[in-house]
Amino acid sequence: MTTAARVERDPRRPPEQIPVAIIGGGQAGLSVSWHLSDRGVDHVVIEAQTPMHQWADTRWDNFTLVTPNWHCRLPGYAYDGTDPDGFMTRDEVVDWLAGWLETFAPPLITHTRVTRLAHGADGGFELTLESAGEITTLSCDEVVIATGGYPIPVVPSFAGSIDTAVHQMHSEEYRNAGELPPGAVLVVGSGQSGAQIAEDLHLEGREVHLAIGNAPRVARFYRGRDAMTWLADMGLYDVPARQYPGGAAAREKTNHYVTGRDGGRDVDLRAFAREGMGLYGTLVDGQGSTLRFAPTLTASLDAADAVYNSICRDIDAHIERTGVDAPPPSRYTPVWEPDADPTELDLAAAGVTTIIWAIGYRPDYRWIEASAFDGGGRPMQTRGITAVDGLSFIGLPWMHTWGSGRFLGIDRDAGHVADVIADRTAGRGGPLRLAVGR
Repeated sequence: MTTAARVERDPRRPPEQIPVAIIGGGQAGLSVSWHLSDRGVDHVVIEAQTPMHQWADTRWDNFTLVTPNWHCRLPGYAYDGTDPDGFMTRDEVVDWLAGWLETFAPPLITHTRVTRLAHGADGGFELTLESAGEITTLSCDEVVIATGGYPIPVVPSFAGSIDTAVHQMHSEEYRNAGELPPGAVLVVGSGQSGAQIAEDLHLEGREVHLAIGNAPRVARFYRGRDAMTWLADMGLYDVPARQYPGGAAAREKTNHYVTGRDGGRDVDLRAFAREGMGLYGTLVDGQGSTLRFAPTLTASLDAADAVYNSICRDIDAHIERTGVDAPPPSRYTPVWEPDADPTELDLAAAGVTTIIWAIGYRPDYRWIEASAFDGGGRPMQTRGITAVDGLSFIGLPWMHTWGSGRFLGIDRDAGHVADVIADRTAGRGGPLRLAVGR
């Protein structure tokens, strides 16, 4: 195992000037730090709380990875446990990441929030930092934004019009069924978080209603292997975003729902409905105790199953091309069909006491004063590099490939961003710090 060079930094005293500042101490930002240290580039990582805190703070108790453990790779470090095809739990991921941090010494400044990024008067950038009520500034030539893909939880505008007797929360606040008020639960959203939280509540014996969107699904295991292992062999996680079949529309729909719980299995919403879970289409409005849904349930279920079977066909074609010895192919056949698409739910009559919003996140880069964003507030970047000299991003979904934003693709993305920064820093004649330890 390679260990990155150590760059010492006093965590109690943020510098006033430094060549590179990384904002965000999650696995993405720390991966860039690892590579910059390995290249001898002086830098600092500024984290508002503690390194990688979100893994412990924003995942529910029964959370598991949905990608196999062998996908877990970070700079100089990879999963080497006894279950490479299994799925680590939340606590196991936290421990694994703690083990990675023991292999190097990132120059971290913790419990410090960057509240403003602006162009400096003499070039470069000026950051405004806040820590324990104290405001300081830091000047730098390069900034890497590693604050996560989209940090602001989405809640619909009509949420405030729903009966106040109903407890509302976002998926990142959910921990377990026992912490919720007694009664039925409505989960809104069928991406990975929504589908798995609905399953968690269902397995705990809670009465569950689920409003589903257009998220697709995928087989957990197919023809003797994990489907994601097949997809990795097929190179789909390495295809650059601009070359991905189907373009942006396909990329927006790659949050396939599946689970790694209990060794991994499909998430079959039709099977849940057969066992008593209430399914609905897209939630469009709510007032008091009445919610209204678009009549999209049947179409959404059919579309998710079509993607499931399409992926199976792609794997079949790969097996045929390569001559891999594998069990025979199969297709999913629906185990339940709705009699009609429900368009209304009376929360009081159904005994619903909790709504969990699992409809995603939105970007919030208002603190960045730079022309690097599109009309939707998303960074305009290529492999993390923007047209604004010195401004880069890391850890975004589809930043470069499908693997970006996941453990599988972070190392490669971080290495590229670090290479660009190292070249630009050297080109400016800025200071490079030599590696001082391994």
